[in-house]
Amino acid sequence: MNDLMKGLFLGSAAGLVVMSGAQAADLPLKAKAVEYVKVCSMYGAGFYYIPGTDTCIKLGGYARVDFGVNTNAPLFFGNTATQAGAQNRYSNGFTWRSRADLTIDTRTATDYGVVRTYFDGGFTWTSGGYGGLRVGGTAYDASPLGASGNGAVVGGQLGVYFSFIQFAGFTVGKAVSQFTAPWGNYPGMNISDALVGGGGAFSGVNQLTYTAEFGNGVSAAISAQDPSAYYQAGIFNLGAASPGRLPLWTGVPPFFGPVFLPPAFLGYGLSAYGGTTMPDFVGQVRVDQAWGLVQASVAAHHNNPAYYGGVETTGGPANKWGWAGQLALTIRNLPTGPGDVINISGVYTHGATRYNIQDMTAQAGGSTIYSGTDSIGFGFAPDSVYAPNGDLQLVTTWGMRGGYVHNWNQHWSSSIFGAYASIRYTDGAKAYMCGVSIPFALLGGLTTCNPDYNIAQVGANVRWTPVKNLTFTTEAAYSILDQKFAGVANVPNNWAVGKPEANYTVKDQDMWSVMFRAQRTW
Repeated sequence: MNDLMKGLFLGSAAGLVVMSGAQAADLPLKAKAVEYVKVCSMYGAGFYYIPGTDTCIKLGGYARVDFGVNTNAPLFFGNTATQAGAQNRYSNGFTWRSRADLTIDTRTATDYGVVRTYFDGGFTWTSGGYGGLRVGGTAYDASPLGASGNGAVVGGQLGVYFSFIQFAGFTVGKAVSQFTAPWGNYPGMNISDALVGGGGAFSGVNQLTYTAEFGNGVSAAISAQDPSAYYQAGIFNLGAASPGRLPLWTGVPPFFGPVFLPPAFLGYGLSAYGGTTMPDFVGQVRVDQAWGLVQASVAAHHNNPAYYGGVETTGGPANKWGWAGQLALTIRNLPTGPGDVINISGVYTHGATRYNIQDMTAQAGGSTIYSGTDSIGFGFAPDSVYAPNGDLQLVTTWGMRGGYVHNWNQHWSSSIFGAYASIRYTDGAKAYMCGVSIPFALLGGLTTCNPDYNIAQVGANVRWTPVKNLTFTTEAAYSILDQKFAGVANVPNNWAVGKPEANYTVKDQDMWSVMFRAQRTW
C-alpha cells in the first residue's frame, strides 16, 4: 500500500512538472520596460528623442485667424483682382481665413553629419465670394480664379509648404529658394503676401541644393530648382488672338493671372510657355554676423516659348535665358531698442520677372484693375513676349522692398514697410503691341499706348503679445499702380463682375486694405 501511494504521488508530481513546463513555454516573455521620452538638447529647445531610437524630433505649428477689410481672396490686399477690383455690389467688404499649421523636424547624428527631415503643412479655410452668372444672377465661388498655388487657397485646402531632406550639405525637396532673402515676403513682419520688389516662393520650391559653410558666419549655396510652379510669369504670344470684343461673360480669362479683361483685348496675346525643359539655377553667398547679415543671390531662368500658330509646323522663336540678381541686408543691434531690426533688399531681373514681382502677387501674370465705376488701369508683367515670326523679347524689371521693426516693450511692437517695382518692355515689343496689335478705334480713343508701369506699396502694423506665443496684429496697407496708358478704353460687358459696356477712362489706380490677425504659436 505504501509503495502504491508513493508511486501515485511521484507520478502526479512528475505530471505536474511536465504540465508546468508546457504551460511555461506557452506563456509570453515579460515585455521590456517602456523607454520614457528624453529631452534632446543638442539641437535646441523643444527636441525629444523618439523612444527606442537615436533620432530627435520637434513638433510645432500655429493656429491663425485673419480678417481682411476691403479684401477678396486669394490675396488679402485691396482691389487688385476679380470682384474686388470691380468696387460694386459683387465686391466683398471683408474676407475671413482660418489656418492650422503643423511642423515636424527630425534630426539624427551620423558619421557624415546630421541627417535632417522637415515638414510644414497647413490646413486652410478661406471664404469666397459671389460672381456674376450669365445675365442677372450670381453664384458662390469657393475657389475663385487666381487662387494661389502655394496652398493658401480659398475653401478648405491642405497646403504642403515645406518637405525636404538635408544631409552632408545637400538639401533635396521643397524648401525656401536660395534666392529669397531670409525674411522672404515679410521685411516688416507684415501680414500682406503681396509686396513686390524681391524674390518670393517663401512657401517652398522643389530644389537640389548644396550649401558650404566656411566658418565665421560665411556660407555659399548653389541650387537647381523647379520653375514651373512659382517662377514662370508667362511668355505672351502677341499674335495668338486677334483683338476684339471678346465674350467675357464667362469670367474666365484665357491666360495666366487674375484679370477682368484678357491681355488679347489689348494686343497682349495669350500666355504661351512651352514645356519646362531646364531648371532655374540659383547661387547665393551669405554673411551672418551679430550686427546683421548680407546676402547676394543670382538666378538663371530659361524662357522656352511655344509655337507661333499653336501647332509645331508653325514654328516658334528660339528660347532664351533670363536672369535675376538680388542684394539683401539686415541691420540688428539698433540704438532704438533691443530686438529692433531693419531689412532691405533690391532686385533686378531680365526675362525672370517672378524674382521681383513674386509668386503671390496678382501683377505677376497680369492685372486689369477697375476702381469705382468709370476708370480702369492695366498692368502686365510676363517674362517675355513675341510677335508673329519675331524673336523673343525679354521683359526687364527692377524693385526694392524693406521694413523696420520696433519693440516698444515685451508686449507691444510695430513695423513700417514698403515696396516698389518697375516693369519695362523693349522697343520692339512696344512697337508691335501699340502699332500693330492694338487698333486704337477698338478701345475708343487711347491717347498714349505704353505697357510699362510701376507699383508702389506702403504699410504699417501694430502687434500686441499679452502672453508668450499669442499675438494680435492690426495692419493697414496702401498700393498704387502707376500705369502708362492714357485715354479711353471701350470695354464690353463683363457679367462676371457686373461691369457694363462703357467707355472707361484709363488711368492710375490705388488700393487699400486693413487686416486683423490672431495667432497662437506652439
